[in-house]
Amino acid sequence: MTDPLIFTSSPVFTIDGQDYGELARDVVRLEVEEGVDGLKHLHARFVAIGPDQGAAEEQLLYMDGRIIDFGKQLEVAIGPPHNQRTIFDGYISALEINYEEGEEPEVCICAEDRLMDLRMTRRMKTYEEMSDADIAGEIASEHGLSPEVDAEGPTYDRIQQWNMSDLAFLRERARLIQAEVWVEGDTLHFKGRDRRNGTELTLIRGTDIITVQASADLAHQRTKVRVSGYDANERAVIDEEAGEDAVMGEVSSGRTGVAVLQSAFGERVSHRCKEAPLESSEATEWARSEMLRRARRFVNVNGITRGTPEMVVGSQLMLEQMGGPFDGDGYYVTRVRHTYDQGQGHRTQFEAERATVGSFT
Repeated sequence: MTDPLIFTSSPVFTIDGQDYGELARDVVRLEVEEGVDGLKHLHARFVAIGPDQGAAEEQLLYMDGRIIDFGKQLEVAIGPPHNQRTIFDGYISALEINYEEGEEPEVCICAEDRLMDLRMTRRMKTYEEMSDADIAGEIASEHGLSPEVDAEGPTYDRIQQWNMSDLAFLRERARLIQAEVWVEGDTLHFKGRDRRNGTELTLIRGTDIITVQASADLAHQRTKVRVSGYDANERAVIDEEAGEDAVMGEVSSGRTGVAVLQSAFGERVSHRCKEAPLESSEATEWARSEMLRRARRFVNVNGITRGTPEMVVGSQLMLEQMGGPFDGDGYYVTRVRHTYDQGQGHRTQFEAERATVGSFT
């Protein structure tokens, strides 16, 4: 069945498994946002006055706990009638009421996904003979989540979580090896970017995309990254490096920022001093990951579409009508914000990155 040419893509709100049409009727503004470091946020505002359950007179709505209350599970779907996508699944964590003279009162709610549990748990703990993926699996199990981990990285002799929340600690472990963290339902994912399966989309400027900025910037590009330290067991200096090869496996065409930098300005090497590896395997992985992080950020795109419910963090984009250097595929979505209001309807704001530029001709 095909969708009608003209339709209203209004959100559908489900609380504790029950649909509430009055929330779709009263919604003033909806925002749902997520990035590669996980923890999806929702903020929504609703008109808080009107008829309730057949009452003849208007009254204050949503303040009796019947529909909206702390800890209730909230799901939001949006999109064409026969192709709705769930853009949020989490739990209500904040409630607010706003009164302003001459205006209708508004109820505001905030919600977060299951990573909220990790954000609110702070601890001191030591992990021994474990990789970062192993640590992610243990943290997931402690919060009643099913772990789905798939990320390369060394096995550490000992890692300490020092007065950090579980989410902050997990994000730090992910940063070191360029893994990504997110939750779907009751499953915690800790995976390398090449192991994350996102949707594949083609977006055309002027048709799908209504606002967009694209830039290719050499400021943070480097031709090599070096990580040094000292191996006390072997009594030897650690000195490892990574170059353009670290990113070439993700490149199908175009010129990398590494190659452009080398051609335009010559050799530029970054020495990492913040981390102190205790083994060569740690230095090798950290150098590769830092090189990946820099190279992937060569081209950045910020755009707004007319509402793309199927876009998620991890989506692979093909952009058209962007101009030679920025046309083509290979864009990876790193942040998504779905918004809805009564004036513009559904809009999708996104950030994406790519390691290469195309030809100027």
